[in-house]
Amino acid sequence: MLKRYLPILEWGRAYDRDDAVNDLMAAVIVTIMLIPQSLAYALLAGLPPEIGLYASILPLAAYALFGTSRALAVGPVAVVSLMTASAVGELAAQGSAEYLGAAIALAFLSGLMLAVMGLLRLGFLANLLSHPVISGFITASGIIIAASQLKHILGVKSGGHNLLQILGGLLENVANINWVTMAIGVPVTLFLFWVRKGLKPFLIARGVRPRLADIAAKTGPVVAVAATTALAAGLALQAYGVKLVGSIPGGLPAPTLPPLDPELWTKLAIPALLISVVGFVESVSVAQTLAAKKRQRIVPDQELIGLGAANMASAISGGYPVTGGFARSVVNFDAGAATPAAGAFTAIGIALATLFLTPFLASLPEATLAATIIVAVLSLVDLGAIRRVWAYSKSDFAAMAATILLTLSLGVEAGIVAGVALSVALYLYRTSRPHMAVVGIVPGTEHFRNIHRHQVVTGRKVLTIRVDESLFFANSRYLEDRIYEMVAARPELKHVVLMCTAVNEIDASAFESLEEINRRLGDSGVSFHLSEVKGPVMDRLERTDFLHHLTGRVFLTQYDAFCALDPDTAHISEARTPKKRAAGGFWHGPEI
Repeated sequence: MLKRYLPILEWGRAYDRDDAVNDLMAAVIVTIMLIPQSLAYALLAGLPPEIGLYASILPLAAYALFGTSRALAVGPVAVVSLMTASAVGELAAQGSAEYLGAAIALAFLSGLMLAVMGLLRLGFLANLLSHPVISGFITASGIIIAASQLKHILGVKSGGHNLLQILGGLLENVANINWVTMAIGVPVTLFLFWVRKGLKPFLIARGVRPRLADIAAKTGPVVAVAATTALAAGLALQAYGVKLVGSIPGGLPAPTLPPLDPELWTKLAIPALLISVVGFVESVSVAQTLAAKKRQRIVPDQELIGLGAANMASAISGGYPVTGGFARSVVNFDAGAATPAAGAFTAIGIALATLFLTPFLASLPEATLAATIIVAVLSLVDLGAIRRVWAYSKSDFAAMAATILLTLSLGVEAGIVAGVALSVALYLYRTSRPHMAVVGIVPGTEHFRNIHRHQVVTGRKVLTIRVDESLFFANSRYLEDRIYEMVAARPELKHVVLMCTAVNEIDASAFESLEEINRRLGDSGVSFHLSEVKGPVMDRLERTDFLHHLTGRVFLTQYDAFCALDPDTAHISEARTPKKRAAGGFWHGPEI
């Protein structure tokens, strides 16, 4: 039980020197990457830059204790930072003590929700969000985040929580562009884009080893920070209207408690829930992808607890909501992280940076941090997914497009609420209209297939219906209507067989529908039968009197039912030998 809630007790027993070396190397690389990102994402959330550093220390250590992923790197991320700014910005003014207190309360409340969900084993709830909806939300959020940072690149004042407001504000202030700020922001943005895509192959082509070239590419943001900080300090660019980060308090954060204001917590409840869901889905998706590459296992329910602990630790250390980041987790994985201890080592690196490097960051231009954010978030924008989803599923595309449009036009909270609602609505729609097929026997075999896809043998007195979904309240009425419709169209029918190959469960509503189907078919002189009923489903049916009132029988296999109910047609089928099998698995031959 203790190992279940403290995975460190399991991987910690086998921890050795090689693991420590790999984790330390990964921690150095991630620390270099995380320092400028933490500062930038804090500004994106509307918070002082040091808050991003605070949110990158204790949360990593907490996740190392409770998390199950060996490579997930926890900390501030772009989407959660934007959602934090959107939620807290409605309650307090940026820069005020109330704003910071609300962000801390949001982190604690989100962590509490995640931990409770983990203890209640509610990790499966993440499955209610379809991948197209999440992809659309992240793509739209990435576009909003990138657009929101253009004001820092151009040196103008602008605001807004959606794309229309942001672009409108930029257009209104385009005449007030600070050309010195722009002369910093644009080149830094272009440099970071080149570093991300072009530096590694450039160095490898000149004989640098791939591992060193990769490390050099990851240090690009640090180089940009150092160069522009020195430039701004040496040329006194603040006098030309260039906004700088300003003085950053040194030292480690003092332990704190979130504001214990019931009214504040009530207002933050819905945003905290949304941040928890989005953060968990993003984090688990990354963790499972990386774990699969090394045949490792992720426990979603324990991940909820790990992320909950990380967020509560962030609140206690004066930080704001955190989750597992895609980019830094991939870097952590590629750098060779062997265990979650890499995150703890990264926390030590960030703590040292907080102690000793903050005095040198006072002259850092905000345009540099904005460029860091733009380059990072645009990697999350996947416009190709829109085309792929359109080609595969029009209904999923509709949900994805609606999520993107609502997020861009109304903001992140409206977008994710719409995404959740659309995901649930699509699920209910699809399961409420399950695929049902009339099946017949493939000549010369004991296999039954859809009469519209295969050349099969069927009889006039027996109707076999296969339903490809579990039966529950949302589709039970649809099942009734379809069966009555099919029976009404076949006046010579004597038997209906419901083939339950794909039925894993029958809830109370569907059970009542089966009783009603049995009664109404019996009244019309048609017997109702079941075949291939799974054990757990049969166990529940046997606890009722349904089988005693069943007008037909329960058959072990559909072939048994066919032979027993229509032996003449079954004999004809056995006499037939199938013709040559065609591509795609169809049998071609005369149909009876």
